[in-house]
Amino acid sequence: MHCPYCADEDLRPEDDGAWLCTSCRRVFTVTFIGLRIPEVKR
Repeated sequence: MHCPYCADEDLRPEDDGAWLCTSCRRVFTVTFIGLRIPEVKR
């Protein structure tokens, strides 16, 4: 995994599922929305 802001890979877990980037000091969360299944064309 890498920081979405600075691309550094030194991430540390924070409270409530968040991540701390030790390089730029930003704290962020990642949210999974779902899967998109391609339609089958017949």
